[in-house]
Formats: sequence, C-alpha cells, structure tokens
Amino acid sequence: MTEGKNEFWEWTKALLIAVGMAALIRYFIFAPIVVDGLSMMPTLESGDRMIVNKMSNPDRFDIVVFHAPENKDYIKRVIGLPGDTVEYIDDVLYVNGKALDEPYLNEYKSEVTDGPLTPDFTLAEITGQETVPDGEIFVLGDNRRFSKDGRHIGTVKIDKIVGETKFVYWPFDQIRIVD
Repeated sequence: MTEGKNEFWEWTKALLIAVGMAALIRYFIFAPIVVDGLSMMPTLESGDRMIVNKMSNPDRFDIVVFHAPENKDYIKRVIGLPGDTVEYIDDVLYVNGKALDEPYLNEYKSEVTDGPLTPDFTLAEITGQETVPDGEIFVLGDNRRFSKDGRHIGTVKIDKIVGETKFVYWPFDQIRIVD
C-alpha cells in the first residue's frame, strides 16, 4: 500500500511541477495571441494565431503586441523609436530625414490606384512633438488605410508592450515566420 501512495505522490509532484513550469513560461516568456481585424493585412490575416515573445526588445519594423488605450491588445509594426522624427511624404516613410523602404507594403501599394496607401503626416502633426519621446515608440498597421494605429492613438509607452511576434502557427497550412 505504501508503494502505491509513493507512486501517486511522485506522479502528483511531477504534474504540479509541469503545470507550474507551463504557467511561468506562458506568463513571463511566451504567450499565444489571435490576430483580430484587418489592420495588419497583407502581412497578417484576422484569425492568424501567433506566439508573442515577451522577452524581446523590439526594433524598427518588428511586429509588436501592446496594451492599447481602449483596454485591448493591438498588434502593429514599430516605425519610430525613442528620439526619431517620423513623417510620410508622397507614400514614402522618412525616419530622421532618411527615406526607408517598406517591402511589406509593396503588394498593397501596387493595388492602390486612387491616391497614396499612407496619407502624408508628420509626428509633430499627430502628437505635437517633433520626436518620439524617450520610453515610447510609434507604431503603424500594414493596412494603412484601415488601421487604428499611432496616427490615432499617438505614441505607445514601452512598458505597455507585451512583446514581439514573428511566428504564425495557425492556420496549420500557413505556418510561417513574418517580417
């Protein structure tokens, strides 16, 4: 009888340790997220399931998940880092006065015939500040005409970032790494 109790206790401890480890990993390191909406098309589609890396330090053009002002999590692309000036002129992104290529927009830009994909703007027009403040980033959705992003909510505090995401794991036939 004692041997049965010991075996049960060993299995119980192993199960508790496994559940605890899974909870720690999900809470502190990785978490799943479901893309909701069309703001990141064509890069991401509504319903894509992704893994968020909570240990990352996002850089320009990374895709991040953050807590938005509406108590929702948004998924957008980092465009401006602390200290950057950001502006759009004639459908071209300028960061710190330098034109930057955005290859992830090429598909949409080729389809648009009735004006620019991204209307002209400057960071100063949106936020009243010339540069992205320290401890904050500026984000945009890839589907520029249909995205509620930094042009509407302003800059995002870095401590509101959940993490960076690159890996789509569902739908199964569309598993991929996104840039």
